[in-house]
Amino acid sequence: MSMKTWFKKRADRKARRLVPEGQEEEFYRAGQWQLVWWKFKRHKLAQIAMVVLGILYFIAIFAEFVSPHDPLHRYKQYLAFPPTKIHIRDKQGHFHTPFIYGMKMGRDPVTFRPVYQEDTGIIYPIGLFVRGDPYKFWGLFPTDVHLFGTGPENMPLFVLGTDTIGRDVLSRIFYGGRISLSVGLVGIVISFVLGLALGGISGFFGGVIDEGIQRSIEVITTLPTIPLWMALAAALPREWPQVRIYFATTLILSILGWTGLARTVRGRLLSMREEDFVLAARLDGESEWAIITRYMIPGFASYIIVSLTGALPGMILGETSLSFLGIGLNPPTISWGVMLQDAQDIMNVAHYPWILWPVPVVVLAVLMFNFAGDGLRDAADPYVS
Repeated sequence: MSMKTWFKKRADRKARRLVPEGQEEEFYRAGQWQLVWWKFKRHKLAQIAMVVLGILYFIAIFAEFVSPHDPLHRYKQYLAFPPTKIHIRDKQGHFHTPFIYGMKMGRDPVTFRPVYQEDTGIIYPIGLFVRGDPYKFWGLFPTDVHLFGTGPENMPLFVLGTDTIGRDVLSRIFYGGRISLSVGLVGIVISFVLGLALGGISGFFGGVIDEGIQRSIEVITTLPTIPLWMALAAALPREWPQVRIYFATTLILSILGWTGLARTVRGRLLSMREEDFVLAARLDGESEWAIITRYMIPGFASYIIVSLTGALPGMILGETSLSFLGIGLNPPTISWGVMLQDAQDIMNVAHYPWILWPVPVVVLAVLMFNFAGDGLRDAADPYVS
């Protein structure tokens, strides 16, 4: 078999895998990004991950409306309240729309902690678009309409329970996603700029500039991450407002997160700067900046996307870790890490395990980013099986 025949058969097999049967000809006319999209569609786990991430960010953006309660509202009569049981069938066996029973509070005779029991004689239906705690949507439009709940005069609905001072855990998780998820996006933008700029300069010009940047990267990567985060975060003035601390924390995470992308960009540019199309661009009078931005970077844009996707979970975990340790964000700011500060007391965890609900949410977000990154990594080179 000749090499030409072998390559033709290999391309035909690839076409049959990527496109529906009978449309193999489309494979030969498709562009790079079309091939990437076809291969990404074959990665079902990555598609599910993208849907889940879309839902998480949708909830974070519309947290005021989606949350059943104000995250700062303290229900003093429902301290450390366990997750509410939702019913569709009453004690007589009749089916209803989802509802909850009223609750009666008692005291444990030994520990004197509150104990709650259902009062099956009172039913509170769960409705959609109900009125509740007033809020300003995106800080602009005052309203009191929430996606779901039981109404302002009824027994409150606590799907995931309340914390030790009576605040709804589910609402706080929704609001906390705004900071914990946006830290990753803002941090990635900063890391993208630093990594792309320094990696591009290092790989394209080489020489002394390359040596200086690479030695700097080596110094940063050899530093222990958590102690360095702690040292930099502890240096932030405590009197700063939480918004400023939030942006400072994001900057700290970004300063330490650009090195991997910079090395990726450098390696790709080193391999591409002697290619024929780069030499042709130089002979055509193109500037160095135009050669990098117009010809070289688009040639490995998919690798940059994959690198950024892989760095997002690290940003989220970094913010959560700093806030959990009390050296990042602090109350009354709400993030998943701040919510977990209550879990530092083992007695709280033993008696009120539902305060750990932010943990599976963080795990879910990190896993979804990793799954999406795997799908993008596989789709980045559609010519590899």
